[in-house]
Amino acid sequence: MSRVDRCIVLVDAGYLLGAAASLLAGEPSRSRITVDHAALIQGLRERAESDTQQPLLRIYWFDGAPDRVPQPEHRRLRVMPRVTVRLGALTRSDGRWAQKGVDAAMHAELTELARNRACSDVVLVTGDGDLLPGMMAAKEHGVAVHLWAVQAADGDYNQSEDLVAEADERRVLDRTWITKAVRAKEYNGVCAPQPVTRPEIAAILSAPLPDSALAASAERPAQPPPHPAAGTGQNGTEERLPAAKGVPTPKDLAALRGPGVQPAQHPASATLRWSSDKGWVDRPTAEPPEAASMPTLAQLTTAEQRWADREEDITTVGGDPYEVGQVFARRWVERLGDQTHLQKLSGMYPRVPHRVDGELLRYAARFGLLAHKDDQIDERDRYAIRAGFWKEIGVRTGVEHAPVGD
Repeated sequence: MSRVDRCIVLVDAGYLLGAAASLLAGEPSRSRITVDHAALIQGLRERAESDTQQPLLRIYWFDGAPDRVPQPEHRRLRVMPRVTVRLGALTRSDGRWAQKGVDAAMHAELTELARNRACSDVVLVTGDGDLLPGMMAAKEHGVAVHLWAVQAADGDYNQSEDLVAEADERRVLDRTWITKAVRAKEYNGVCAPQPVTRPEIAAILSAPLPDSALAASAERPAQPPPHPAAGTGQNGTEERLPAAKGVPTPKDLAALRGPGVQPAQHPASATLRWSSDKGWVDRPTAEPPEAASMPTLAQLTTAEQRWADREEDITTVGGDPYEVGQVFARRWVERLGDQTHLQKLSGMYPRVPHRVDGELLRYAARFGLLAHKDDQIDERDRYAIRAGFWKEIGVRTGVEHAPVGD
């Protein structure tokens, strides 16, 4: 098989964006920078074709994601021309996020491309010395290896010296080149961005627990002192964050049940709660009859609409949980033939019917929401998703669904 005269770029996104953040914002946190991915990909392509004097075959973008679920940036990247996204796992250990499997995937791709003589030149944007064997194997198959670095904040190398020594060519992407697509976020002199305040979410996080949940908590061993954010409400009751142990979970109920005790013998106070933009509300054992006939979005969506939805999700939906809830509700309302369903739904506030709510949360999961974070599902995402859903329903019906405290 003859060698093909074209170039391929393999990008370790963790290195590229982390080093860019260090250079522009003083620390390697990607949350400190804003990236124009279209401009970045175009810049990589133009620079690769200029340096190698070969046309580009493809850019491989290697990155980590929680549970390997594509994040909004990955969804946009993978539909760009000549871009292939490969995801490894993103795990949290000792308070820090770490990529797993990204280096191995880059090594495998590099050696396979070289073995198959898919290109004459490979550009590596990485700093990890674990790719040294792959680099050496590519060279043995007659591929020229170009190693690119991001300008180091301290003026020193931010790459493995072994990689630098083994590369055929080395280039540095300097500050001028980086800032064409990446910029540091402006935080008005503070070290972290101020959170965006939404009354709906703030009300949830400050709402007092229901009396029944507090009674259930009294039957269990004493818990640690309240969270520092807890305070005293206007009625004199203690306010806690919804994540407090006073709200029984299915696991708590199992503990209350005890060996040999049947479900019917649960204490009356041990009631499951429903989290919504109204706070914690009773979850009845049965839904009203009209909820069973409530159509799902899938039932209301044609094949053409499904394709258009996918394109919109990739290109315009940013992945903010509140926005995701609004988008889902907008599609559901616009495709309803019988508008009486909308009025019935509005009357069920704040509880979303099971079949609609399950579909809503599955839709949100496509954006990496509700992922396990520190071994627990992020309940705040649920609040925001449902709050966005009800906000859009309120706009369509003219009924303002006010959260607790208003």
